[in-house]
Amino acid sequence: MRVFARAVLAGALALAAIAPAAAQVAERTYENGPVWTVGYVETKPGMFDDYMAYLAGPWKILQEAGKRRGDILAYHVLAVDAPREHESDVILLVEYKNMAVFDRSLSEQDKDTAAAFGSTVGGNKAAVKREEIRVLHGGVTARELLFPK
Repeated sequence: MRVFARAVLAGALALAAIAPAAAQVAERTYENGPVWTVGYVETKPGMFDDYMAYLAGPWKILQEAGKRRGDILAYHVLAVDAPREHESDVILLVEYKNMAVFDRSLSEQDKDTAAAFGSTVGGNKAAVKREEIRVLHGGVTARELLFPK
C-alpha cells in the first residue's frame, strides 16, 4: 500500500510541475483595444429631464471636444428599463482611443471645462448643482480586448 501511495504522490507532483509550463505555451489570441468607461447614475425623483438637459448640453460638449481631439471614439446614454429602488436609471458609456487619453494636463482639462461651463469655477459650481438632480452609483473603466479577424 505504501508503494502505491508513493507512486500516486509522485504522479501528482509531476503533473503539478508540468501544469504551469503547459499553461504558458498558449499564444496570445487578442490585442489591446479601446478603453470604455461605464457610469451608473440614479436621477432623483422628478429630475430625469433635468439630468437629460445636462447630458444634452455641457456633458455632450465635453464628449464632442474629446471626439475632435481623437481621444473619444463614441459615447452613449442608456436609459434603464424599470430600475429597482435606488438603482441607476441612466448608464453613460464612453469609448476612448486608449489609456493614454486619461493623462492630459490640468490646463488642457481646464480648457474643456471652460468651453462647457464658462470657467473652471463654473464647472465646479455646476458639479455641486448636479448633486441636486442625481446620485452617482460608481462606474468602471475597462479595456476592450480584440480578437484577430
